[in-house]
Amino acid sequence: MSDFLHGGWSVYIAVATVLGLAGCLFLLVVASRTTQMAADNTTGHVFDGDLVEMNNPLPRWWMVLFVLTVIFAVVYGVLFPTFGNMPGVLGWSSQAALERDQARALESMQPVYARFAGMAPDALAADPEARAISERLYVNQCAMCHGSDARGSKGFPNLSDGDWLHGGSHEKIVETITQGRQGVMPPMGAAVGTDEDIRNVAHYVMSLSNTPHDAARATAGKEKFVVCGACHGADGKGNPAVGAPNLTDDIWLHGAGEAAITAMIRNGKTNVMPAQAGRLTPTQIDLLAAYVGSLSKTPAR
Repeated sequence: MSDFLHGGWSVYIAVATVLGLAGCLFLLVVASRTTQMAADNTTGHVFDGDLVEMNNPLPRWWMVLFVLTVIFAVVYGVLFPTFGNMPGVLGWSSQAALERDQARALESMQPVYARFAGMAPDALAADPEARAISERLYVNQCAMCHGSDARGSKGFPNLSDGDWLHGGSHEKIVETITQGRQGVMPPMGAAVGTDEDIRNVAHYVMSLSNTPHDAARATAGKEKFVVCGACHGADGKGNPAVGAPNLTDDIWLHGAGEAAITAMIRNGKTNVMPAQAGRLTPTQIDLLAAYVGSLSKTPAR
């Protein structure tokens, strides 16, 4: 229920559950009643010449089993979370069960991770056992966004190219994994000016990395670029302190070219890297950071 944004959903689930159980009993009562349809207690339906459909009541054993099923559902709903946000008298929850399982799993793995605690990043990256564990951690925690080969995709940074929005030191990578990141590029269309001004700035940005561009527009857009320089720097080389990308290296997180850059200027962008502090232990984060840091130093495969 925590996934729903409004408490009314809890009431809806509770009411739907109660009405469902009541409806089952109502159907049972209706089905248990018999109405005389003919003098010989038949429905009047005959099949294959002599197969007569009778109007007999439901078997008693079937009715008892049906009632017991409904009673079991009610008892279960009282003991366990069933009726919306009501926790159940036993206090069980799937979240608590998950946390207990995770705690037991981490405890059982402590002897494995103990050897790597306090090791230097280079030593972790070079250790075959540490690297094998790190690769599994990467696949489980990072590959869904950054790709199994760590080369990312549009909107998801490439971790193998040596270009780091917040810095590529081991400490910065640990900080990013632990705390997560939220990158915000505000809509700058109004600050830049007209549509022509936006196009000119886009061409100036492309000129910084020697991307094919219109030189005349780039010259006209240089003056307007000052509003971008607050984050990206007057020279466009970015600012790791705020995660502002380097615009001179021809590496584009959200796409290159006039259309992509003008859309970014007009609309802005928000990117979120979720924090892993609650999912991974400090030693696991250290292993993962050492592995990710080593990817940019590994020759392309």
